[in-house]
Amino acid sequence: MALEVNDSNFEELVVKSDKPVLVDFWAEWCGPCRMIAPIVEEISHEFEGKAIVVKCDVDNSPGVAAKYGIRNIPTILFFKDGKVADKQVGAVPKGNFVTKLNALI
Repeated sequence: MALEVNDSNFEELVVKSDKPVLVDFWAEWCGPCRMIAPIVEEISHEFEGKAIVVKCDVDNSPGVAAKYGIRNIPTILFFKDGKVADKQVGAVPKGNFVTKLNALI
């Protein structure tokens, strides 16, 4: 299951992770965010042990969203070694996320 991250635990769970991290920036009111939510959950199970999958509600974590320049949601950031390694904006097919995540493993 995808973990919830926020302004207070983002650094610990994402930036300091020793595994690649997929971060789904979303909001409750966002239709496309709800469309990709099941895909994000599937990926969290498929990549268990190989990568970390987290969700960050931009309404509850404005600090993290601002720090990483999140202007549109859904935005998926892919982290490796504490830095943003790739990015995907908008609702796209699952294969797009999987390809980007596999490239970081």
